[in-house]
Amino acid sequence: MARTKKLSGRQKAAILLISLGPEMSAKIFKHLREDEIEQLTLEIANVRKIEAEQKEEVIEEFHQICVAQEYISKGGIDYAKEILEKALGPQKAIDIINRLTASLQVRPFDFARKADPKQILNFIQNEHPQTIALVLSYLEPQQAAMILSALPHEMQADIARRIAIMDQTSPEIISQVERVLENKLSQMAVHEFSNVGGIDSLVQVLNGVDRTTEKTILETLGLQDPELAEEIKKRMFVFEDIVMLDNRAIQRVIREVDTSDLALALKVSSEEVREVVFHNMSKRMVETFKQDMELMGPVRLRDVEEAQQRIVSIIRRLEDSGEIVISRGGGDDIIV
Repeated sequence: MARTKKLSGRQKAAILLISLGPEMSAKIFKHLREDEIEQLTLEIANVRKIEAEQKEEVIEEFHQICVAQEYISKGGIDYAKEILEKALGPQKAIDIINRLTASLQVRPFDFARKADPKQILNFIQNEHPQTIALVLSYLEPQQAAMILSALPHEMQADIARRIAIMDQTSPEIISQVERVLENKLSQMAVHEFSNVGGIDSLVQVLNGVDRTTEKTILETLGLQDPELAEEIKKRMFVFEDIVMLDNRAIQRVIREVDTSDLALALKVSSEEVREVVFHNMSKRMVETFKQDMELMGPVRLRDVEEAQQRIVSIIRRLEDSGEIVISRGGGDDIIV
């Protein structure tokens, strides 16, 4: 590994993405933040030549870390270390574990993310709302959505609000809740303040609950904290999510929105969104829209975002009135 030791983590990531090819790299990019994509794109652009030995070492290191992470998820750090020591030797095992935990770190409540949501619900439903909010913030969104939906209606909005305004939680509190929930500390406790919760966390949870639960929470939050409720609504459904609508709903939206807003919104949208929208227009209408978009020339990002937000507001209004349905995880989305 002499060659790769001289490389930064970002350089190794760039080499790995180049080695995987454009199609696989594009799929990976979908799971990254915008700033991470920009940094990696710049790094890839700066790569002039990759030696075969260097490429093999990067791929091998990536494979070892993936294997180690799988061992950790199955049996914890000690289990992973034991298996890796048998396969690669003590020093190599320690090196891999250190690299892995330094970059990924085992998150608190890892055991809970593998548990049945019903079991977690039975345990936490009588706890303090702040404790419930903390646990839900660390679960997978789908798990948290199921638990939030099953809690009493009078608790849902309060817990949702606590998740949204939650910023940082000390490791001592996290460890204490973990001990109660599993009767043991996470073996890789984070020794820093952990960012958890927040509006984005709540939005992911609400996107997985049924429509009735969502409306109850947002209506209650609207009375308790109107600004927070409005900010959550803005993030609940973004313009790119229009691909989640069925054809009839998209056609209804097209009839309702201002054509100049739609042309502006599509100006910088993804190809997938354009295809879905154009699929629900007549051929002549598609040609007109494409011409309008070309004649539009350069546009300000702020104007595009405002046009997209106006369209999203119309979509939300049409859903509230029952004219269209946004697909969700809950049972009340079933059309009969």
